[in-house]
Amino acid sequence: MILTIDVGNSSTEFGLFDGDNLVFNFRRTTSITTSSDEIGIFMRSVLRENGFDYREINRVGCCSVVPPVNYSLSSACSKYLNCEPLFIQAGIKTGLKLRYSNPKEIGADLIAAAMGAVERFPEKNLVIIDMGTATTAELVSKDREFLGGVIMPGLKISVDALASGTANLTSVEIARPEHVYGTSTTEAIQAGLYYGTEGAVKEVCRLFKKNVFHGEETFVIGTGGFSKNFADCNLFDEIVPSLVLSGVKRAIEINS
Repeated sequence: MILTIDVGNSSTEFGLFDGDNLVFNFRRTTSITTSSDEIGIFMRSVLRENGFDYREINRVGCCSVVPPVNYSLSSACSKYLNCEPLFIQAGIKTGLKLRYSNPKEIGADLIAAAMGAVERFPEKNLVIIDMGTATTAELVSKDREFLGGVIMPGLKISVDALASGTANLTSVEIARPEHVYGTSTTEAIQAGLYYGTEGAVKEVCRLFKKNVFHGEETFVIGTGGFSKNFADCNLFDEIVPSLVLSGVKRAIEINS
């Protein structure tokens, strides 16, 4: 079996693959102070409690946008799973043509998402919207060219910024409001965040389709923790929650 790990700024997601099937996934909060022992014991215990034998894991892959975690994570995999993990980073095989001024600047999560997307949706022009701590939109051509993208503040960052940067606004639950405007401060913030994000994503997708893919058929993929909040908005052709994990699995396969 293959264990894939996606280290995000807020949480770390683990995905266990048996062949091509994602058979189990779980999460923990990302912390730069977590030790290798804490991570290792956590992985073993969660797998065991859910009926999986960690000794059946023969390969591990990691996608991390939090470098301070990487050493502890690598040590945990080596010590507790007896596997040296593959990290998605500059120099590994990706199967993509990286049309970026400095490919080393591309986030590991963007590379993993692109790899997962082209494997699942081959020969399509792709826009990948990842709604996590940041909201990112990346472009991949039907010829497997990673063209670039945009990075915007995510919903949680926006909530926190309003709460910390103003005297009278507080943190609110991230949820789709009942109306397009608020009749209370809480509802007004929720409406601004939700419909502002929806409008921004629609506009960047429109511009990508017009100015990058010049009207050619383009497939829009949603992923990341907040993408499901927009499932009824016609933003995405398909939501693929495990897209990054699938990309990490693909990286392991082509770099073995």
